[in-house]
Amino acid sequence: MKIPRRPPSFSGFLQKKNNMTKVLEFVMKGGHEEEKYRHWDTLRHLTPPEGLTSEEWWYAIKLKRQGNRKAVSLVDSDKKPFSFALTDNILTSLHKIDLHMGGGISLPDPITNPQIRNEFLVRSLMEEAITSSQLEGASTTRIIAKKMLKSKRAPRDKNERMIYNNYLAMERIRDIKDSDITIDTILELHRIVTDSTLEDPTAAGRFRYPDERVVVEDVTTREVLHYPPLADELNERVSILCDFANEKKSKMFIHPVLRAIVVHFGFSYIHPFTDGNGRTARALFYWSMLRSKYWLFEFISISEFLLKAPVKYARSFLYTETDDNDLNYFISYQLEIINHALDSLYVHIKKKSDESQLFESKLKNTHLFNYRQEQLLMHALKHPGTKYTVQEHKNSFRIAYDTARNDLLDLEKKGFLNHEKRGNAYVFFASPNISSLISK
Repeated sequence: MKIPRRPPSFSGFLQKKNNMTKVLEFVMKGGHEEEKYRHWDTLRHLTPPEGLTSEEWWYAIKLKRQGNRKAVSLVDSDKKPFSFALTDNILTSLHKIDLHMGGGISLPDPITNPQIRNEFLVRSLMEEAITSSQLEGASTTRIIAKKMLKSKRAPRDKNERMIYNNYLAMERIRDIKDSDITIDTILELHRIVTDSTLEDPTAAGRFRYPDERVVVEDVTTREVLHYPPLADELNERVSILCDFANEKKSKMFIHPVLRAIVVHFGFSYIHPFTDGNGRTARALFYWSMLRSKYWLFEFISISEFLLKAPVKYARSFLYTETDDNDLNYFISYQLEIINHALDSLYVHIKKKSDESQLFESKLKNTHLFNYRQEQLLMHALKHPGTKYTVQEHKNSFRIAYDTARNDLLDLEKKGFLNHEKRGNAYVFFASPNISSLISK
């Protein structure tokens, strides 16, 4: 991808009195209102309102945007602060997130069941670990990756190691969600994320050195998209970011979701490590959301949706950097991703609820199965030929090994599963007549 075209100079426009009069008249009539928060790189290709040039239209929009901006404590390499403005679209998105994801909201019905809750948690942890790694180049399928995580087998290559490390980092985030973030914590997370994946193993858990050239490049053209701040500034910059994330040294209220998004951006901008910056930044975003009691965030994956449009993700960074450090581009895109993920979670919850009700209606009053066995049988019906192990069943529901073993042996005793021995372990699979057995 290419670096977006930088907008015309706003300060230069203010010196042109004739242009300013025309633009101010347009603004007073309300013609500056925006449906979308467009960057100049997009706007310059659109037809401007009658009587205005593209540049004058842009200046009208910029006048409106400058009105209620808030600067944050993070600055660019030229010491110019980043800032944002609360638009109607941003406020609408934040309201939706507040209604559905945090505070004292009631639990969605399926998640009130501890066993279903654990299943949803494992699913989201795996999905985020896999897709966050794939965003950084890890090459493997979800099926293989999930099989590895469920069975807890050792990673076979660097791609699987990235995913495995990410899974451990996400679990660590859950452990520290009620604590302040520190430089030491960030270094710990980086060590977890990059363990056995770096060309220089000594780079894990430390900031880059001055002689380590790190830039963000287009993978195809090798064009440099971002020059991170100098290495000798990293400790100070990350310390300021920690204060911002922990809500210290600031008298200005910033909505917790916006704070988490700015932490995500700020860490990515600083780029303090030789590798693993994106994965660490997204982990810190999760920490910030969970610290602010958006507990339902444990059950969603943002990287799943970022992976669907990685160019838009990268462009949201570049739009901010090329337009006066305007964070609204990055904020707007991240809010869009969060709400997509939230909608997907509720669709999944409804699907699981409908499946459970249908299955329960078929097995009503039989008292033959516990919840975990029901879930396995439903999966076996949808995925004929799938093999199940005690270890995978244990990890999927976070239960004791003996409990998992008894679940599978009981289903075999009742005729729903068969088994074969592979090495020292038993592998279970659905009986050929499982559908007729369930119907009976």
